[in-house]
Amino acid sequence: MKRPFVSLGVACAALLMTSCAQVKSPLTGFIYTDLKAPMAVTDNTGSSKVGTSEAQSILGILATGDASIESAAKSAGITKIHHVDEHVSGILGIIAKYKVVVYGE
Repeated sequence: MKRPFVSLGVACAALLMTSCAQVKSPLTGFIYTDLKAPMAVTDNTGSSKVGTSEAQSILGILATGDASIESAAKSAGITKIHHVDEHVSGILGIIAKYKVVVYGE
């Protein structure tokens, strides 16, 4: 009678331990990730305004945020995008953050 409950407990524990917070990145460090990379470039000139948007994940179970280029541009009132960068960071697969940075006029 106890055997099915023990097996169920072990299965649930194994399932929970396999979740890891990962983030889109050209490179990934197992213990720590913190890098910036280019995403897009246009032929528009000038980049006096900077807007950001961000999303994050916890244990790969819960993910929230709006890391879209549109929301980053709106946050700074940018109508003409010059270029877009991304910044990714993560610690031990516990917390991961993805940030979009938009430059423009």
